[in-house]
Amino acid sequence: MDRSLRDVVNLYNPADPLERAWTIPAPWYLDARIAELERQGVFGATWQFVGRTDQVREKGQFFTVEVSGEPLVVVRGQDGELRAFFNVCRHHAAAVVTEPAGSAERFRCPYHGWTYGTDGALKGMVEFEGVCDFDRAKNGLLPVRVETWENFVFIHLDSPGVSLREFLGSAVGLVAPLELTKKLKFFERRRYALNCNWKVYVDNYLDGGYHVPHAHKGLSSVIEYTKYTIKNFERACLQSSPISAEGESQPDVSATRRGRAFYLWIYPNFMINAYEGVMDTNLVVPLGTDRCAVVFDYYFADTSVTAQARNRESIAVSEKVQDEDTMLCEAVQRGLRSRAYLAGRLSVRREAGEHLFHRLLHADLTRALGRTAAAD
Repeated sequence: MDRSLRDVVNLYNPADPLERAWTIPAPWYLDARIAELERQGVFGATWQFVGRTDQVREKGQFFTVEVSGEPLVVVRGQDGELRAFFNVCRHHAAAVVTEPAGSAERFRCPYHGWTYGTDGALKGMVEFEGVCDFDRAKNGLLPVRVETWENFVFIHLDSPGVSLREFLGSAVGLVAPLELTKKLKFFERRRYALNCNWKVYVDNYLDGGYHVPHAHKGLSSVIEYTKYTIKNFERACLQSSPISAEGESQPDVSATRRGRAFYLWIYPNFMINAYEGVMDTNLVVPLGTDRCAVVFDYYFADTSVTAQARNRESIAVSEKVQDEDTMLCEAVQRGLRSRAYLAGRLSVRREAGEHLFHRLLHADLTRALGRTAAAD
């Protein structure tokens, strides 16, 4: 018997404390209605990371991106202001900016030649004389709320009830001591495709190192597993561990992973992973109920020519972990389709981060359901 969407959402009980809690149920990873509810109530209603400030440092610099199915352009205006707009021409809905990134004084729609300034204002229309009751001032590109934090650019598609920093909460203070903008420089971006739901990847990230000794032999050789800590905040979870190169550590890992591991997840889909002089950020992008992409931005303290080989070695270590996680996540996605599984229990010692993620997600989906019901 088919369940209603509300019944599917209510399969999870957010009131259960961690020691009694179950995971969110398998249908949440498989039901296209849940994916659509997430598009509206999660990705369309939270602050979303879209890029880096170094991509739009100079006047006229821009990049394009898609969030929750919406095409966007982020640009540094000629007046120095950072802005974001729906990348949709007000004439017949074509994408105005077709390049992934670049620099421009104006944007010209390739369909009918309508031209917009970097401030979003409509500057010109081709062969539009004689059109009645047309107000050029009201037909510029529609703006999107944009704010920055550290080297990160975030947008909000809806009318945010809180600023970006309010949304981030304690994460701002947790990251500040890393001095990211002062000590680290962007090096390279890579994108990885996985055949799993985006939540499977987040669950895997948030299991408190539970799978590390079993699946990541290289990383496990330097992580002090018994000293691994997990701490939840309003919309974030910080996992941390001392790094030790003693014993049976693998040379390539110990050479590139030093200091203390700092793994910060920010709801719903952004992660910061930092070691001494090394960092990568992860953005998990849903592409369907059983597909997602993870965008990695790699940063290093030294990006000079002499550091290239070591930086490449560090990325190779990261990619080895990513390959191992991909196999795990895709296996989980297959298992979620089995009649043998509905939900599982959580480790009190290790999986507090997942518990937080699932409760935040349930709250957003419940709110989205309420808005949908009110609109009917």
